Amino acid sequence: MTSSFPASSTSMRSERDTYVGKGFVHVKNPYLDSMDEDVLYHLDLGTKTHNLPEMFGDVKFVCVGGSPNRMKAFALFMHKELRLEDSEEDVKDICAGTDRYCMYKIGPVLSISHGMGIPSISIMLHELIKLLYHARCCDVTIIRIGTSGGIGIAPGSVVITDRAVDSFFKPQFEQVILDNVVTRSTELDKELAEELFNCSKEIPDFPTLIGHTMCTYDFYEGQGRLDGALCSFSREKGLDYLKRAYNAGIRNIEMESTVFAAMCRLCGLKEKSP
Repeated sequence: MTSSFPASSTSMRSERDTYVGKGFVHVKNPYLDSMDEDVLYHLDLGTKTHNLPEMFGDVKFVCVGGSPNRMKAFALFMHKELRLEDSEEDVKDICAGTDRYCMYKIGPVLSISHGMGIPSISIMLHELIKLLYHARCCDVTIIRIGTSGGIGIAPGSVVITDRAVDSFFKPQFEQVILDNVVTRSTELDKELAEELFNCSKEIPDFPTLIGHTMCTYDFYEGQGRLDGALCSFSREKGLDYLKRAYNAGIRNIEMESTVFAAMCRLCGLKEKSP
């Protein structure tokens, strides 16, 4: 899956000016323009060591999830669904040179793991977005597939997120940058949510609904759980919080959706976080 090619004489700035505004993935970092090489360290890829346009230029869909094993299983599932001519044994981990994330390419689909929580997925997203930018990908749809804790819904339900909210039920992501707090919108693509919901009608095996998803920084106390090493609230207070979340339209809780929505929106990716 890897190949080498000489560094291009075209600057990153001219590439960005050419592709922004035409459905291409873009970056929001002027300092990338002056770099001779961009090393995507945690993906084991780089602009000098790999021909990113040749390897990834045809990507149209990116599916991300926390577990490496789950994303490998998804890649094999997509290989079967797309009826590709090559063998399943040819579905290799592109990031095999690192143990941080895994990545599989199946036709126009990328399947990538991101670990757990905002810090882990944000590192992956920074490098994934730069990868798609350097590969000159356009009209890319990205979907997060992940487990979550349901609120007031049947176990096994699939929640298609129409709004990613923080622990205060606000549709925003607060990023601490140096000593400043920068607030970014977590708006998601509503048309994509409806498309996914319509597709779910063809699969009656599990209940599917559209709802808000709350993103927390913690699995235990942050989600009102009583079984962590620490618990600083009463059972009644935790239950009241979850009831207020439900009344605010929240149907599930996880730990990645707000940064996922904020970063993808800023860089021209059509996003959804079920």
